[in-house]
Amino acid sequence: MNCSRVLLMTQPALIDELKSLVEPGKVLTDADSLETYGKDWTRQFAPAPSAIVFPKTAEQVQAIVRWANEHKIALVPSGGRTGLSAAAVAMNGEVVVSFDYMNQILELNVTDRTVRCQPGVVTKQLQNFADENGLYYPVDFASSGSSQIGGNIGTNAGGIKVIRYGMTRNWVSGLKVVTGKGDILELNKDLIKNATGYDLRQLFIGSEGTLGFVVEATMRLDREPNNLTCMVLGTPDFDSIMPVLHAFHGKLDLTAFEFFSDKGLAHILARGDVPEPFETKTPFYALLEFEASNEEIANQALATFEHCVEQGWVVDGVMSQSKQQLQNLWKLREYLSETISHYTPYKNDISVTVSKVPAFLNEIDAIVSEDYPDFEVVWYGHIGDGNLHLNILKPGDLPKEAFFARCATVNKKVFETVEKYNGSISAEHGVGLVKRDYLEYSRSPVEIEYMRAVKAVFDPNGIMNPGKIFAL
Repeated sequence: MNCSRVLLMTQPALIDELKSLVEPGKVLTDADSLETYGKDWTRQFAPAPSAIVFPKTAEQVQAIVRWANEHKIALVPSGGRTGLSAAAVAMNGEVVVSFDYMNQILELNVTDRTVRCQPGVVTKQLQNFADENGLYYPVDFASSGSSQIGGNIGTNAGGIKVIRYGMTRNWVSGLKVVTGKGDILELNKDLIKNATGYDLRQLFIGSEGTLGFVVEATMRLDREPNNLTCMVLGTPDFDSIMPVLHAFHGKLDLTAFEFFSDKGLAHILARGDVPEPFETKTPFYALLEFEASNEEIANQALATFEHCVEQGWVVDGVMSQSKQQLQNLWKLREYLSETISHYTPYKNDISVTVSKVPAFLNEIDAIVSEDYPDFEVVWYGHIGDGNLHLNILKPGDLPKEAFFARCATVNKKVFETVEKYNGSISAEHGVGLVKRDYLEYSRSPVEIEYMRAVKAVFDPNGIMNPGKIFAL
């Protein structure tokens, strides 16, 4: 049994100490709460935390971390729990620190185009706030309605707009953090230019709570996009998608370029609440978005579409004519992850440079087809930035444990291919527990040792989300 769990079970006074650090009722130990807050969207690990604590201030987080250091209690951060790498899973008696009550937008600076907020602010909440003030927060993904800013920072979340706007790290102007030692640090102080040595802010972005906890973030905002327009194009094969990307990228400033397979589309249409884009059936689909700020740009998009048809790269397509149609076309892509989640998919979130995508996907697809001829495979992803999502769906009559065991056997082949192409085993979902044992396929042993050394500086007692990113 884990040391943290033994301590908390055999010394109830420790729970009383923890309760004294936060407001009344903000420490939970009932079975339902432990189950709910001890997991994320992954289904491979059974949650088993000892307690859930809900701080409301940075000072309360600091007190919790210092208490955990004193008693050698492991802590796991919890945001919207929408992660797909088990970075927020507590399975060894840890205390879960939930940021649900640190959910306030604190200050808008229109001149600097920044907004200061707490880590529990939901992504959609920030997007709506920016919109209400004539601004735009561009980091977007399917879980924006429940994911939290702290979790986005912890995993350096990407999503559907990376081709234009980049990852979460591009939008973090400053951070306030509580380190694993219990110190509060103000990182970068919201500056655009700051050449004063190491940028510790960037170390915390993508660190999955292993160095400390974000307790406040200043996020950059942008101007509102003008008349966003979407096109969905059917292609005769996957190899046609890259010429389509090059053709449109050369003529338009794309805000997104996504793809999905016919199998993915079939699951979306089976929901019954999303209209089919067009009657023609094709094996792959590209979805692209751009600002049609004037008629000339819209005409250029149509001319490029016609060129792609003439070249045989596109079979059929549609362009949105209204905001409602824009939203409907985006549902074809954005609803995919949620829709196939009912099949307990085994997910791989992998990336290479954009130029290597066609050869890379063909090799991975061949591996999966050979090893899993009886499993349904659904491809989709952010092809404009080289990020592919491989989803293997569990047959209904196969137990979950047996399914994951079979899928794990092919990981070595998949990740060897990732390594061959100098790619990443985790493009945007983080490492957590799911990818931890495969980190060496993207990072050298020397790099990993440096990463361990960095963690030891910030978290000398090893209490901050232990076992995530690399094994203990």
